[in-house]
Amino acid sequence: MFNGRPDFSPRGRARVFLLTSIGTLVCIAVAFAFDSYSFEEGWRWGGNPINNVIIPLVLAPPLFFVLLSKLRELAIAHQELLLISATDSLTSCFNRRAFTALVDGYLEKLEGREREGALLVIDVDHFKSVNDTYGHDRGDEALKLIADGIKGAVRDTDIVGRMGGEEFSVFLPATPPGLMKLVAERIRLAVTELEFVPEGKPHALSVSVGGAAFRFKTTFADLYRRADKRLYEAKRNGRNQLEFDLSLYERPPAALAS
Repeated sequence: MFNGRPDFSPRGRARVFLLTSIGTLVCIAVAFAFDSYSFEEGWRWGGNPINNVIIPLVLAPPLFFVLLSKLRELAIAHQELLLISATDSLTSCFNRRAFTALVDGYLEKLEGREREGALLVIDVDHFKSVNDTYGHDRGDEALKLIADGIKGAVRDTDIVGRMGGEEFSVFLPATPPGLMKLVAERIRLAVTELEFVPEGKPHALSVSVGGAAFRFKTTFADLYRRADKRLYEAKRNGRNQLEFDLSLYERPPAALAS
């Protein structure tokens, strides 16, 4: 079942049963056609019509079911491979390549129309000290905690990616600046409230966040550059801070304005 309804996608079991039934009916129809047509007499009722039903009903369902089940397994395996190739293995966020492609795809679909949204770039504060003090295994635990905290602070429609190392990014579609700031603050607070206790010693975690809102034509590369610039301002201002770029929301780029 998919959202309470039968799943007829290539990965759905309902598709196997449906196509098995259709295939069996087609086999019965073909059997009747062969048995009922003669080159000398044309169309006529077959000599033994019961066999035209019994034989297809015995042979066709298991044949179709096995074949379609194998195709379903291949579709599931293919989907799992796609998911693995697009997902960061440590945090289960989208990896940098998949995240970039998703955001660029979203922006391209909206080309020619006014739109709004935002990109957040998030960096874990003083993360090197975690690795140096407790080791990389504990550092990985901290990254998993932080990733879960970020995902728990955003909407289902938002896209979370791990850009590499201790840097994450969140794309917020259909999000005005006010909501972008609210989400960024929610992420910052969620991370500060995480309980990270390596070797029985509480260790405070925090993130710095840079954001860029847009309402006019842009690209992922431009958004990322602007948000990343604000991120470094947040880190220079003492970390555990938020900084935002609203220039692409307040006015179009010079190329569009001219």
